[in-house]
Amino acid sequence: MQKNHVRKWRQGNMDQIQKNLLAEIAGLHEVPAGAYNFRVNGAAAGRNTTSNIDIVTKTDKPGIDIIIKPGTKNESVHIPVVLSQTGLDDLVYNDFYVGEGSDVLIVAGCGIHNGGDKKSSHDGIHTFHIGKNARVRYVEKHYGEGDGNGLRIMNPTTVVDIDENGYMEMETTQIKGIDSTDRITKGRLGDGAVFIVKEKIMTHGKQYAKTSFEVELNGKGSSTNVISRSVAKNDSTQVFYAKIDGNNECAGHSECDAIIMDNASVKAIPEITANSVEASLIHEAAIGKIAGEQLIKLMTLGLTEAEAEEQIVNGFLK
Repeated sequence: MQKNHVRKWRQGNMDQIQKNLLAEIAGLHEVPAGAYNFRVNGAAAGRNTTSNIDIVTKTDKPGIDIIIKPGTKNESVHIPVVLSQTGLDDLVYNDFYVGEGSDVLIVAGCGIHNGGDKKSSHDGIHTFHIGKNARVRYVEKHYGEGDGNGLRIMNPTTVVDIDENGYMEMETTQIKGIDSTDRITKGRLGDGAVFIVKEKIMTHGKQYAKTSFEVELNGKGSSTNVISRSVAKNDSTQVFYAKIDGNNECAGHSECDAIIMDNASVKAIPEITANSVEASLIHEAAIGKIAGEQLIKLMTLGLTEAEAEEQIVNGFLK
């Protein structure tokens, strides 16, 4: 690893489209407190480190190493990616080393504005090494926009290794503008480790979204809870795949809850394997349309059918 000095970010470094994308995916309207690394159109656009959190540019492939010292608490890292150039294929590898006993917030995400005819894509491969007794809250949002005919494609991969009594909560959201996505999340858990995943997805038009979760509960007392809520509209397609292997005394739960509308298609594929008599594993799946009585109740309050549907969907994905 080699230390690289990247200038601090200022709003003046970005045009209005890029600023809007940044606000959508990370809620940022100004320079955030703490550590950050901004990537714009495939290049570093700004960076800040702290005494406890270092960010180092990789020398063998595109990406960064985020190194969090043991015992770091109440600090955050923002690593958003913005693409506003049509025809750009962006690939990045980010590794997070979270020291023992840390408690941090990590905010990632990618926004694509495609106003041209060529496809724009971002593949982010994030690997987490979470130390003993460390806690991480990881928030990732994907968003697309633009009036061009070019596709907006995102294929995020997240690999999580959690050491003894470590904890990670992952919140991932994609509710607008992504034409195709293949989302892969893998977790390997040690003794007493906990991995929580909360996913929200909405597709429309002819969009396609596939999410795959694979969790290995290797440690005694380890547990996972994977929850996906999704809405599929128009002619879009969604596939949800969840695989949990219970290899020790452990607890695993996965849940797919989807609303299907128009001519959309939703498929849920559960796979749970108990390789120990002490493993307790559960899968739940529910796919259905909006209940008629829900619509009627809201319409009696003065909403149109479309407004009632929108309110139900927004509440479902909240």
